[in-house]
Amino acid sequence: MRHLLAEWLLRHEIHDSRLETVSVTISEVRVSRDLRDATVFAAELGRPLSPTTLAALAAAAPRLAGRLAREMHLKYAPRLRFVADRSFEEADRVERLLRASRRPSPAGGEEGEGS
Repeated sequence: MRHLLAEWLLRHEIHDSRLETVSVTISEVRVSRDLRDATVFAAELGRPLSPTTLAALAAAAPRLAGRLAREMHLKYAPRLRFVADRSFEEADRVERLLRASRRPSPAGGEEGEGS
C-alpha cells in the first residue's frame, strides 16, 4: 500500500489542485488485520504537513482506496485515514538537542580542570 500511494503521489496521479505544488511522502501505512482500515502517515518535503494538504488527501481517500483494492486484488477497499507524520520533526528536535549537549560549557573550561 505504501509503495503504491507514494508512487501515485510522486507522479501527481491524484488530481487535486491543492496537491499540485507540494511533494508529499508516505513514510508508513499501518493496516488492520482484516485489511479494512489503514492509517497512512504522510509528510511534506521540507515542512510539516499543512491542513490544506491533509484535507486534499482525505478528500482523495475514497478514490485511492478503490484503486488500491483493484490493484492489490483486495476483497474490500480499505478505509484510508491520512495523518501527519511527526517522526521527521521529532528526529530533528532530538538532533538539535544532541548537538546542543556537545557544545562546550559557557564557563570557558573543560570539566575537571584544576584538580
